[in-house]
Amino acid sequence: MQRDSYLPLPQSTIGEARCQVADAGRTERVTASSPAIDVMTDLKRVAAATIGPDTPLPDANQAMILRGVRSLFVVDGDRALLGVVTATDLLGEMPVQLAAQRGGIPADLSVRDVMTPIDRVEAVHLEDVMKAEVGHVAATLKRSGRQHLLVVQEDRDGTPMIRGLFSASQVARQLGVAMPTGLIASTFAEIEAALAA
Repeated sequence: MQRDSYLPLPQSTIGEARCQVADAGRTERVTASSPAIDVMTDLKRVAAATIGPDTPLPDANQAMILRGVRSLFVVDGDRALLGVVTATDLLGEMPVQLAAQRGGIPADLSVRDVMTPIDRVEAVHLEDVMKAEVGHVAATLKRSGRQHLLVVQEDRDGTPMIRGLFSASQVARQLGVAMPTGLIASTFAEIEAALAA
C-alpha cells in the first residue's frame, strides 16, 4: 500500500461522559488461573535493563535504583547475555566475603565478580508460558528460590534470546498481595496465600 493511499482514522469527541487517563503504573489483577503471559514482562514491549560486566558494584546498584528494578541483564558490547545480577548479589554477603578474601572492599568489585553466569541461569520457554497459568509461574519461582525467572524464545535463525521475565514482586502486585520487605520465603508465602484464596 502506498503512503498516500492511507485513509485517516475516524474521530469523534469524547463528550461529557466520565473519562479517565490510563495509568501505566497500575497493573491488572490476576488469579492463579489467569494466563501466565498476563504477569510476564515482555521485553519486546519494555526495554531490558542491562549493564556491562566491568561496571563497579556501586554503579550497578545506582543503575537498579534509577531503573526501579532489582535485577539487570549483564551483556557484552554486542548485547550477548553473559549473566544476571540481582540486588541481593550486589548488597548481600557475597560481595563482603569476596572483597575480604581479596583484601579490598565491596566497592572495588565489578558486576562480573558477583553475577550469576549464563551457564547457571535457568529459564523457561515461551511456548510453555503460553500454555501455563499464574499458579504455574508462582510454583516455579518458589521452587527456584529466586525472585526472577527468565523466558526464552528462539529467533528466526534458531538463536535463543531472552524474550521476557517473571518477577515475584510483579506477580504478587498483580495478585493484589502486599509485598513483605524481607525474605524471599515471605514473598512466596504471601503469593501462596493469595493463590489459595
